[in-house]
Amino acid sequence: HDKSEVFHFDRLHSKDNPPVDLGYAPYTGATPLKPKLYWRYLGFYFDRKLTFTEHVRYYSTKALSTVKAMKMLGSSTRGLRPVQKRILYRACVLPIVTYGFRLWYFAAAHCKGALHHLSTMQRSAALWITGAFCTSPTGGVEALASLPPINLLLRRLSERADYRFATLTPTHPVRAFLSRFNCGTIAPHPSLSIQTMSEPEIFRTSGTLFESDTNVLALTETLLPMNPLSQPGVRLMDHFADQVHFNDCKISCGDADKELKQRTKHLNKLRDKISENIGTYYAGTDASLPLSGRYQAIAVSILFSGGVKRWRARHVAGKVTAPDAELYAIRSAIVNATSCDDCMDIFIFTDSMASTCRAIDPSIHSRQGHLVAVCEALQTWFTRKDGQSITF
Repeated sequence: HDKSEVFHFDRLHSKDNPPVDLGYAPYTGATPLKPKLYWRYLGFYFDRKLTFTEHVRYYSTKALSTVKAMKMLGSSTRGLRPVQKRILYRACVLPIVTYGFRLWYFAAAHCKGALHHLSTMQRSAALWITGAFCTSPTGGVEALASLPPINLLLRRLSERADYRFATLTPTHPVRAFLSRFNCGTIAPHPSLSIQTMSEPEIFRTSGTLFESDTNVLALTETLLPMNPLSQPGVRLMDHFADQVHFNDCKISCGDADKELKQRTKHLNKLRDKISENIGTYYAGTDASLPLSGRYQAIAVSILFSGGVKRWRARHVAGKVTAPDAELYAIRSAIVNATSCDDCMDIFIFTDSMASTCRAIDPSIHSRQGHLVAVCEALQTWFTRKDGQSITF
């Protein structure tokens, strides 16, 4: 029984923490089991009053130790640049600080002391990032280091967590604890649900769950776990698979230069052929990624009809991967081509066939917004007239 533990949760303000006689060895009257002051479970530190002061103290100390250890990586004259220091702090230290913050941070919580511990830690990090003097004001060095104050950071993360409740499915188990406005289709919990509490109990109780249940009602936008166009049976390829074509242009002869010439010749013939057709639009899309990570990717699309350039655009795609930038360019071309009234057929010329296959799949993955926009534009275009098609 060497792993036996006991912990008192006490509502009273008494500091009495009596040992417990379990009635069997080795925890008998002579050697009773001594209760712990703190209980660690899944990385969370619980105290007797559920104030989570030990949790904040432990993780703020751990974060401060991490910041002090990072100082060997650079100073104001050598080592890492300030931008790199900031990235390192946000990637390695902030996750430590914010771990389990929803236990102790909410609107009615008395957490001034906890915020002071975390602010002291972030001040040390801001001084290291900027190389400022130790007497510099906290707000100034945080602004120079582009670090939001700890209280504003936690408020932003808390609001995001609150609004994430709106994305839960109607049968998610967490909804069983919410009020009748947010419980969905699941039955409320018989004893722990907000619905089972009286109005005086709700008025006297505060916590993360109550705050989230109230803040979700302030949302004016409907958030769905899955976009309607990505549901099976409603997707683009479920209804218009015969109107979407892929031309892989598979030419293989062993010689790379000869293969490139044949591929170019094939595409030129295809372009000349479709440029003669009235109502046929063809577009070229491409993306450019910078060699340095300091700059953003560019997505370019150009639209032709009858050999005449009808539209051209360049978009800043942000710091994204090459496939995501390609999707942005494909989306731009398709949305603008389908908006033309005389468009009957669309041809998309691109150097990324993998991105074209992904563009018509609106399921949940990276850059789903581009995919949903493509599928929505194509579905509207296909239902407008018969005989329309798109070829990649």
